[in-house]
Amino acid sequence: MTDYMVLAAAMLLTGGVGGILAGLLGVGGGIVIVPVMEAALTWLGVDEAIRMHVAVATSLATIIPTSIASSRAHHRRKAVDVELVRRWGLFVLLGAFAGTVIASQVHSNVLAIIFAIVALIVALKMILPLEGRTIADDVPKGALVQVVPTSIGAVSSMMGIGGGTLSVAVLTLFNQPIHRAVGTAALFGLAISLPGTVGFMISGLDDPRLPPGSIGYVNLIGFALISPMTFLAAPLGADIAHRLSRRHLSLLFGLFLVIVAVRMFYRALFS
Repeated sequence: MTDYMVLAAAMLLTGGVGGILAGLLGVGGGIVIVPVMEAALTWLGVDEAIRMHVAVATSLATIIPTSIASSRAHHRRKAVDVELVRRWGLFVLLGAFAGTVIASQVHSNVLAIIFAIVALIVALKMILPLEGRTIADDVPKGALVQVVPTSIGAVSSMMGIGGGTLSVAVLTLFNQPIHRAVGTAALFGLAISLPGTVGFMISGLDDPRLPPGSIGYVNLIGFALISPMTFLAAPLGADIAHRLSRRHLSLLFGLFLVIVAVRMFYRALFS
């Protein structure tokens, strides 16, 4: 009983931190949730072969209410590009479905290394004083451009994150203000987490190795403990974001990605 009480407290704390990160940086909190969930499942003796699947799937489920709370808070401040969401939303969603399928075929260590490399590249862009350097004056239009939101959806669903890590960096490269990029990324998180959650539920049905309280790879106990805290904490993160300058928010996001990349490399190479 004591072990489960400690686990519950850890999940509640994780949800609070994840929610603040969602509102502050436009991320869904998965970068915090996934490693904590994986450690908790290890502690509970869940089979190593499916621990990351359960952690990623449960993280995506918790991102659903987080994205709703965060995007609403940003929308009230007119920081969500609704027109871009209409253009990119379907492709983000399709990418998320594809990523869920790929995640069951590719080793998690390979995904961790790829994401770490991408995170470091993005971090450099956000940390260095490159505010005036972009690759376009606005978000391009056309069929080929849809590869970008599709890729964002696929990579994000494979890692159990809400898409802000990639969306914010891409949108700022397309000359979008950082606050607007963060707000829009929060809504993209919903387009990633919904299909990702459904896909992992279906792919994990009837697996005898699943921990108690699971539907497919989504663990309802973890969802029930983490989700309310992320929902409540996300507006606080959004409030903090709108009190920071563009430069400070860029630095914070970049440093955050460096930490994530180091953790990913360590997990892939030494775990």
